[in-house]
Amino acid sequence: MPIQISFFQSPVGLLEIKAGDEYIYSVLFNTTLKKPGTGINIEAKEESNHPLSMECERQLKEYFDGVRTAFAFPFQQSGSVFQQQVWAELLNIPFGRTISYMELSKRIKNIKAIRAVGTANGSNALSIIVPCHRVIGSNGDLTGYSGDVWRKKWLLDHEGKFANGVQTLF
Repeated sequence: MPIQISFFQSPVGLLEIKAGDEYIYSVLFNTTLKKPGTGINIEAKEESNHPLSMECERQLKEYFDGVRTAFAFPFQQSGSVFQQQVWAELLNIPFGRTISYMELSKRIKNIKAIRAVGTANGSNALSIIVPCHRVIGSNGDLTGYSGDVWRKKWLLDHEGKFANGVQTLF
């Protein structure tokens, strides 16, 4: 089965989901609000009959409803060994918590790679699923988020409402 694209209307905007036979490959903010290649505006969720897309959408709804803190469907994204290492470490940041780019560099045992960590974080194609929004500046600033800083703030505030004892880790 080729890659199928579906759309999910979330509180932070339209999410474009790409699914294949075995994995969800991307969940990205569709900031153009247009179906790729058509120029047609999308205002509401388009129904998907792809089993993985449907499961992804179900779990995203649970996340936005505050009942899901991690995702349990198969996902995969292409990237270098370094990017894969950074993305894997993002999955270890607990729901409702944040760490700094410096801390993320320490966790992958490459303290000098702060900028590269930031670049890898920004290349994450699985927004929300692989929680790159949980990485902030060492001074607490909500720096750099490919989905716009207002979305990062919304996601962190949302998680903070449902997490017990939100704690920032540096």
